Amino acid sequence: MACGGFMSAPVCLIENDENGKLCVKKQAKDILDGIKEPVVVVSVVGLYRTGKSYIMNRLAGQQSGFALGSTIESKTKGIWMWCVPHPSKKGHTLVLLDTEGLGDVEKGDEKHDTWIFCLAVLLSSTLVYNSSGVIDNMALEKLHYVTELTENIRVKAEASQDEDQSADFMRVFPSFVWAVRDFTLELKKGDDQITSDEYLESALKLKTGSSAQTERYNLPRRCLRHFFAVRKCFVFPRPASTQNMRRMEELEENDLDPEFLEQAKSFCRYIYDNAEPKIISGGRIITGTALGNLAEVYIEAIRSGKVPCLENAVVSLAKIQNVRAVEQALEFYMTEMLSMAQLPMDPEDLSNIHTVAEKKATEVFITMSFNDNDQIYQQELMGKIHNEYQDMCQQNHEASLMQCEEVLREVFDTLEKGISDGLYLKTGGYRQYRDMLRQLAEEYRAKTQSHIMCEEVLSMYLKAKEDVGNMILQADQSLSAAEQEKEVQRLKNEILEQRQRGLEEQNRLQEQAFQDMQRTHDEHVNQIIHQMEREHERMRRDNERVLEAKLREKETLLEQGFQKEAARMQSEIDSLKTDMNKQETSQPSTTSKVMDIVGTAASLFLPGFVPKVAGFGLSLLSKRF
Repeated sequence: MACGGFMSAPVCLIENDENGKLCVKKQAKDILDGIKEPVVVVSVVGLYRTGKSYIMNRLAGQQSGFALGSTIESKTKGIWMWCVPHPSKKGHTLVLLDTEGLGDVEKGDEKHDTWIFCLAVLLSSTLVYNSSGVIDNMALEKLHYVTELTENIRVKAEASQDEDQSADFMRVFPSFVWAVRDFTLELKKGDDQITSDEYLESALKLKTGSSAQTERYNLPRRCLRHFFAVRKCFVFPRPASTQNMRRMEELEENDLDPEFLEQAKSFCRYIYDNAEPKIISGGRIITGTALGNLAEVYIEAIRSGKVPCLENAVVSLAKIQNVRAVEQALEFYMTEMLSMAQLPMDPEDLSNIHTVAEKKATEVFITMSFNDNDQIYQQELMGKIHNEYQDMCQQNHEASLMQCEEVLREVFDTLEKGISDGLYLKTGGYRQYRDMLRQLAEEYRAKTQSHIMCEEVLSMYLKAKEDVGNMILQADQSLSAAEQEKEVQRLKNEILEQRQRGLEEQNRLQEQAFQDMQRTHDEHVNQIIHQMEREHERMRRDNERVLEAKLREKETLLEQGFQKEAARMQSEIDSLKTDMNKQETSQPSTTSKVMDIVGTAASLFLPGFVPKVAGFGLSLLSKRF
């Protein structure tokens, strides 16, 4: 788990503040902020005193953790959280949410219970409903919160009255697991054995008729069938005797009923293997950081008296996440560069470090960001990395420049002293000066050949010594006028040749700079394409899951004689297929649009990159020689 360590015990995520309003606890939010990997979120809801906390402790692999109670008083208040490394999904964190028991008579606040139930649905990828006894009409009536979901949760900010929203709810709602505790019946229908899943589906069977009583009977069943595409059921016998039930945290496994233990293990295996990472609208998998922000967005809506809207939440979350994604990606880039780059160094080596650091930083951004549809934040990151890399290149130039100047001063110190003492102002002095200059230039090159500014520094030095060389040449009486003229021209040619070396050195730097920017552009494009492909695949799977659920529901309705309902379901299926086809056909144009945006962003950086770096070294040199 990427949160800096394991949680030894659960902490409160959501509770009532002193004004009686729900709030997110800072300690839990800080823990979620530290989780940079995808989260699988499992919430448990149900009536108070039905043993919800115990099965969550089992999922955490612990005997104790979430508070258990042996009296009629509800033990859990608000929503408690326990983050543990996922037992079977590497690189994922399992987030367990234990909710306050519903229907506690001492609270006397029905709306509070409704919001706890809604938050469990909104935050989880798998929702476990825990009840005791059997699944009968009374049990389903107690699950009336599911019938209020459409009143308390909106998927879209604006939706027409006649628009079917069940597909939207199915895409974003968690999978549903009904855990029936203290189950004493035989799983039989007539003389035939049935599975626990068949038991659940049988309990959700609709009644024919249109009376108010029939509608009340069908409503919770219809909601469960329409909102939760994946449904599963586990039945648990009583785990221990009444006496032992009062000290469940102290019991060892051999003190528990073997059949209960087997069911508990099957339940845990199912959750570990089948509970998916938490996603939001658009098929985006979220991290712990995003989950904490999402909780705050939903709580803020509830506190302000609004109905939580998934579409609005995604917009709000995107702003929070994308700003943070840019900050953390840039921070990661700078940390990598500063730890790996030892200036001065070869520009190609610095470029390779930059490439690795930028790729990793882009991965950090892609992992954290979402709904950056116009690549606004990615462009911002590109620009900031571009500027930081330019600054690093300038620092590399300056460090190389300073080292080359220092070596040059040491190497040419003898020559400078000779010039200062007038050593070469004599007959034969020019040849002596020329040979010394050549010898020292080769010695300087040998010592600075790995530095990017070596030729440029030498070029400027030789240019600065042109007048001194001419003066020494004029003072040498051993040379004829023709020889002096020849030497003057040779001196000019050497200066020009050295200048050409310096220009070639700068051209190589320019070429390296353009290659860096092209590589940056290609890396960002590849990352975006891969992310879009992953999200598109996730959306396709979500749509297929919803489509399969609706097809199953249509067949069930036909078998049970609900012709009108089956026809309505077929209409929803047709509408869903149309939406799926639109998404498939729009994918290429969306990708093309993204490439155009990123391409435009890159073109803004490329022209200005080299002059800033190249001009930097030249301006410094012109001041020093």
